[in-house]
Amino acid sequence: MAQELITITSEELESSYRVLTPSQSGFTQDLMASNVILPTVDLTRAAQGSETRQDLQTAWDFSTGLDAVINTTSTLISTAGFYKVDLNWVGYVGTTRSASVQINDGSTTKKVWEISVPTVSASTLAISTEDSFTVFLRSTDSLTATSNNAESILRIWYRQIADVNGGLVDPLGFTPQ
Repeated sequence: MAQELITITSEELESSYRVLTPSQSGFTQDLMASNVILPTVDLTRAAQGSETRQDLQTAWDFSTGLDAVINTTSTLISTAGFYKVDLNWVGYVGTTRSASVQINDGSTTKKVWEISVPTVSASTLAISTEDSFTVFLRSTDSLTATSNNAESILRIWYRQIADVNGGLVDPLGFTPQ
């Protein structure tokens, strides 16, 4: 059976083709179709239906860590990878109150979040703030948090969202369909 060529005269389709294939910018002939079926196999996670939306992939789960740091320095995470971090700080004014989150490589500390409230005479006033961010830890790094006073209370939630190579870590117990 002979193949029959069909001319496609959709200006919208041709425009989309030119936008998606800029290397074909000089191509001025009409697009052609034939009755030959060419199978295409897409092996990406998205095509398999196994890719999770970003907001779902970074959801809090049963593996979520929670630490309260009060008047001390604590090591929160010492495993390489990408981590979602959420924190809440409450400080009662009086003498200077401060708290920070930092990455430590064993010899150097790099602050990635900090708050400091100067001395204020009204001792019953409380100040609070919250924040959320993502950090990357190398194999030699750890994430630590510091609070300078018993009335500087830092609560931190964290969960690994990707391994050190960027491979996504789905919530504990979740398997995409």
